[in-house]
Amino acid sequence: MGSVAWIVLSLYFGLMIVIGWWAKSRVHDARDFFTAGGRMPWWLAGISHHMSGYSAAVFVAYAAIAYTTGFALYVWWAIGIVFAMAVGAVLFAPRWPRLRERLGIISPLEYLTTRYNLPAQQVLAWSGAALKIFDVGAKWTASAVLLNVFADVPLHWGVLLTGGVTLIYSTVGGLWADALTDLGQFVIQLAAGVAMLVVTLSKLGGISSVWTMWDRLPAGHTKPFAGSYTVGFFLVYLLIDTLSYNGGTWNLAQRFIAAGNAAQARRAAVLSGALYLVWPLVLFFPMWAAPLLLPDLKAPEQSYALLTTHLLPSGLIGLVLAGMFAHTMAMTSSDANAISAVVVRDIIPGLMRGRSSLSSRTELAAGRIATFSFIALSLVVALTSDHFGGVLGLLILWFGALVGPIAIPMLFGMLPWFRRSGPSAAILSWAAGLIVFALTKYVFDGQVARLGENWVSTVTVAGPVIVAFVVFVVTGLVRPWRNPASDELIDALSVDGGPAPEQAIAHA
Repeated sequence: MGSVAWIVLSLYFGLMIVIGWWAKSRVHDARDFFTAGGRMPWWLAGISHHMSGYSAAVFVAYAAIAYTTGFALYVWWAIGIVFAMAVGAVLFAPRWPRLRERLGIISPLEYLTTRYNLPAQQVLAWSGAALKIFDVGAKWTASAVLLNVFADVPLHWGVLLTGGVTLIYSTVGGLWADALTDLGQFVIQLAAGVAMLVVTLSKLGGISSVWTMWDRLPAGHTKPFAGSYTVGFFLVYLLIDTLSYNGGTWNLAQRFIAAGNAAQARRAAVLSGALYLVWPLVLFFPMWAAPLLLPDLKAPEQSYALLTTHLLPSGLIGLVLAGMFAHTMAMTSSDANAISAVVVRDIIPGLMRGRSSLSSRTELAAGRIATFSFIALSLVVALTSDHFGGVLGLLILWFGALVGPIAIPMLFGMLPWFRRSGPSAAILSWAAGLIVFALTKYVFDGQVARLGENWVSTVTVAGPVIVAFVVFVVTGLVRPWRNPASDELIDALSVDGGPAPEQAIAHA
């Protein structure tokens, strides 16, 4: 990577820090820090939701999948998210700002004390925060892999560089900094992605290669389902994506909470879904073409980075690398903001039960400390990622398998059809999902492996989320939960307007 590329990348990192410091002037209390004061316009919430939904792992782990299996990546990943956002625009996105308007929440788990009880909220808060440390650690590792390929920067220094810049602007600027840097990063990755597409097309013979390239790719690369990414895997990920992108991944819930009202949150969800429908086609095309341009790679996860260094001039290399970092920094900074909200509004009050609550000024200081600490811990995980199966192991298996048991009681608890699933259902479904993950991953891993390589990921990911969902529903049928405050809250979330539940106001 030449000096021009380093200059471009340095300017990018500097711009992110400047935006963070500018956003600091808009943060006056914890509500501004965590939810942008509920004043985020729908288009910014939608772009920020999209940018916060994937990271540089796309250019590492997903690039490897595109290189080895082809078009199946778009089907199970992008189409799955489009489906999730279509469902979410109707069922979930509008309910998040209603929670803020009626309960004054600034954390996506804050309402669970009213919906279930304090123990259920604490179980989900602690386990979800711990899981996100591993998920974000995978993102830092993916960024470091890219920097290593581009500039031969040692992995640990790559982790510390990207994590350090994000730590600065996230800690000082809160959600406003996250959303505004997301907007800048969206423009950068748009320019970088289009540049990479144009160069790839020129190397393949022009725009006609959009249609003619596929016949030259290895067998199976045009199939919608291939290798481990079977129809079963796709169906499982429809459920996981629906849970994750509608708020089970807490930073994405924050985008809807920050929207002005239910209608704006719905528009944000539609915009994010539309971006997932169109943009991955541009982003993935060079990855799909990589077997033709870089045949017989021994390390497919390096394919996109190698294409960039082989095809682009120095200045554009810096731009593309900045675009790759844009996704990671967008996602991880928003994760840090969401986790710190949970720590400040859910975990700390749970530990202080019966004592006076934190003042607004103390909440803001605690939020910044929690943001700093979360990013620091995730950097430690990134530096030791090989112990957890590398980037792909952390991203698809660990996070994919464990996000469901945490998200199911959180999201389905909003819906009137599951009002009879109470605290017991929430905790039992969470526990059942974790137990099934442990059994399939560590106890019966040999039996799972004998099902065949194509089924290992499907079973490991599907088992926990399906079992958690069944336990949540069945427990509600066998031991129906009846609680006036919980029922009143669920009814209040189904329509716009109306008073906030009295007990919810007391909690807020």
